[in-house]
Amino acid sequence: MRYLLSIVLLSAAMHAQNFAVNKFALPEAPNQHPFWTVENKVSVGLLAGLVTADGITTQRGLNEGLREMNPVMRPFVSRGAAGSAAGFSLGFASGIGVAYALHRSHHYKAERIAMRMMIAGEAGFVANNIVQIR
Repeated sequence: MRYLLSIVLLSAAMHAQNFAVNKFALPEAPNQHPFWTVENKVSVGLLAGLVTADGITTQRGLNEGLREMNPVMRPFVSRGAAGSAAGFSLGFASGIGVAYALHRSHHYKAERIAMRMMIAGEAGFVANNIVQIR
């Protein structure tokens, strides 16, 4: 009889835990803002185009006798087109990684500012390369 009573009490306790109380339920978490919005797609496309143009103009300048001024990229671009592609790919990926890290930490305004600063910087590098080549 003692075992039967303990089984009934334990089963009643287990069933009591299944009842949901809506009064104390936590609200739904807000949906996270998606990273690949139209603005970010356009920004990443612009950045990729500018990084490509920077790589092309850098190689052309090196072929004309100019020198790479960036000490971080100098070992990459001195290895020809393959090294240049590897260096610029690493730079592009790190830029997108910074923007994504800012996005994941919910710093959306800083993400947009950082992306625009990267685009402006690359545009400046391309413009400087074109001026130096001419």
